[in-house]
Amino acid sequence: MENTKRTVTCGELTKADVGKKVVLNGWVSRTRDLGGLVFIRLRDRYGITQVMVGDKASDKVKEIAASLKSEYCIAVEGTVAARAEKDINKDMATGEIEVEANDIEIFTTSQELPFSIEEVRQKDGTIVLPNEDLRLKYRYLDLRRDPMQQNIILRSKVTFATREYLTSKGFLEIETPTFIKSTPEGARDYLVPSRVHPGKFYSLPQSPQLYKQLLM
Repeated sequence: MENTKRTVTCGELTKADVGKKVVLNGWVSRTRDLGGLVFIRLRDRYGITQVMVGDKASDKVKEIAASLKSEYCIAVEGTVAARAEKDINKDMATGEIEVEANDIEIFTTSQELPFSIEEVRQKDGTIVLPNEDLRLKYRYLDLRRDPMQQNIILRSKVTFATREYLTSKGFLEIETPTFIKSTPEGARDYLVPSRVHPGKFYSLPQSPQLYKQLLM
């Protein structure tokens, strides 16, 4: 593939984009091999787009598509096509379209996952959550799960709204430790043991509350 840089995200394509040539980057959520057709659910933090590898694709692209597994990170170059009326997925923002792949490039492969990134539901509709200890052990995978991403996005929006409001009222955001360079002379520093680097310590600036009082 000549250009692997994405031109759109996996959450923005609609029926108005039919006929456009696009490049998508994302993780493989799952694949379905129907013999002559391979369907790939491609996911990034913006959403999910269905990619179809059909008869028009080259043998090389078909071979790559057949080798894809969950959480492979790939680039897909293709053309946006409208789905048949019966195949429209109303639960997806991109459910009216799919991308017919002309080329696929694998950025990274993935081993078998310790738990599913996508939600797993029982027959009664309840969601099966991965074991918490397992989630914390593989935190980099846990953060790819949609509930975790929604939490991160919500926290970012709340923090931004708070800062935006306070800024509009004339407040300044100041980090008092940047006013002080930790030096060995003068008053003793507070030494805090590091849990990440056993046997190492880091020092806290003396009396940062004085700067808060002065600035106020």
